[in-house]
Amino acid sequence: MQIHIGKLIREELRRQGHTNAWLAERIGITPRALQKIYNKHSLDTQQLLRISRVLHHDFFRYYSSQVRG
Repeated sequence: MQIHIGKLIREELRRQGHTNAWLAERIGITPRALQKIYNKHSLDTQQLLRISRVLHHDFFRYYSSQVRG
């Protein structure tokens, strides 16, 4: 199963009730750049770590479950 990390981030952001502007500001990018992240299947680990910290959600676990099979 392929992971679409951008989609998972968008879903978590919505679940928490935050806006795109809220997350973009906290991770230091524009809302337009955040929209591009939503379309990505993979992200730089530092960027994913920043998003994980801001949303208090371990997005790396989706990859860990793939390793364990």
